[in-house]
Amino acid sequence: MKKSFYGLNFADLENLLIENKLNPTAAALLYTWHYKKKQTSQCLDNVSKKTIKFLEENIHFDLPVIDTVSEAEDSTVKFLVKLNDGKKVESVLIPFHNKYSICISSQVGCAMNCSFCFTGTQGLKRNLLTEEIVGQFLVAWHWLAKNRPGQERILNIVFMGQGEPLHNFDHVKKACEIFLSSHGTSVGHQKITISTSGYIPGLKRWKDEIPGVNLALSLHSPFEEKRNELIPINKKYPLAEVLEYLDAIPLKKKQFVTYEYLLIAGFNDSDIDAHKTGELIQGKKAYINLIPFNPFPGTKYKRPSYEQVGRFKEILDTYKIPTIIRGTKGDDVLAACGQLNTAT
Repeated sequence: MKKSFYGLNFADLENLLIENKLNPTAAALLYTWHYKKKQTSQCLDNVSKKTIKFLEENIHFDLPVIDTVSEAEDSTVKFLVKLNDGKKVESVLIPFHNKYSICISSQVGCAMNCSFCFTGTQGLKRNLLTEEIVGQFLVAWHWLAKNRPGQERILNIVFMGQGEPLHNFDHVKKACEIFLSSHGTSVGHQKITISTSGYIPGLKRWKDEIPGVNLALSLHSPFEEKRNELIPINKKYPLAEVLEYLDAIPLKKKQFVTYEYLLIAGFNDSDIDAHKTGELIQGKKAYINLIPFNPFPGTKYKRPSYEQVGRFKEILDTYKIPTIIRGTKGDDVLAACGQLNTAT
């Protein structure tokens, strides 16, 4: 069975060439051709006939296929991406100043069963392979090049789509290595963010294995009882233990841990919740993203008023914690935070 080119990090590709008595310098040529130049055809320039023959017989360059595209009024784009086995995932392009962030999925479905997340209602189907993660980025880039020429600038990658990224640690790690490679897409460390619900087996590996990218924790409540309802794995991996692992992660000079706080009307948006959150995060090298809840079919939760969101931020500001309110984008096509689902 042929291997996917997009499942090989740079070292993998070099080693594969060496093992087959081929010139490893072809690795840089191939990475430049398929990642920097975004070419999908076979690279023939400066590559030996022997290497070309090996690639034709052993490597494929297939990308996932875009099944459907949903464009929101605010120019957010949601892709339903079809994988080789027929399963599907969603990824989202989020616009800012004629540039984009891409929200990537790491699993088909999710095992975490978070009550505020539409993905959690479909359960976990399987992990995505490295090439399926990287493929989401590439097919989105090609869509932009064709449909919004001149705007094919995807500067940020966030692992905040379907799935718990640290539950699929090995493939997410390798995808990051590919994105970061100077031979390939050359995305900066500070431009990649991996979000976690607090999956400690992955956090234990983070310090030594994840190559310096940003980490975001789905906090959503400083109170164990409320967090247990929102994020059921909190019962197994309690917040206090999660924070110990986060505090032990070495951060670069301008690097912070992001604490994501989903505000739900009448549940976790009170002054008491805000003060307790401030006390919990105060003094850490961190900032907080406040996310007004995005409704989805069947949910019991409601979005708080703009005034209440502002009040929550004002209280956090008194604790000298950098706090931003994340604007909602793409909710008219169920592309906003917590709204992705491919169960049907």
